[in-house]
Amino acid sequence: MRNGFTLIEVLIVVVIMSVLAATIIPQFASSTNDAKASALKYDLHAFRQSIEIYKLQHSGIPPAIAASSLPGLVYATNSSGVSNGVTAPDSTHTLGPYIQGGALPPNPYDGKTTVSQTAVFPPTATTAAGGWLYEPTSGQIAANTAGHLTD
Repeated sequence: MRNGFTLIEVLIVVVIMSVLAATIIPQFASSTNDAKASALKYDLHAFRQSIEIYKLQHSGIPPAIAASSLPGLVYATNSSGVSNGVTAPDSTHTLGPYIQGGALPPNPYDGKTTVSQTAVFPPTATTAAGGWLYEPTSGQIAANTAGHLTD
């Protein structure tokens, strides 16, 4: 009567598992990058729509950067673009918020919500702050991540 596996049987199982792992792991890495790319495209689309709606309701003026963020998008504002600092509109701040949840979405590639100003669009370089690059004159926004400046 036999109670265990032979060394050859164990080695065959290890080799089979190694071959399976070598073929499956790269597919998971690829799907992670695909998920980040999809999330980035969705977030940029939502940002750009929110900025356009903001501009329509504020006489064509895009939201201003303050404290490395865009408070005009996440808080209620008045017609001049001044926010009340909370997500609920009140009697004098009747517009917005344009992005729900009280915070900007993080850049899927670096996890940061920081908004940095860029003088040109599309941007030509990233900044160390990560997050998003915003051109305040036109209201255009891009990911502050190498390889994604023109998404």
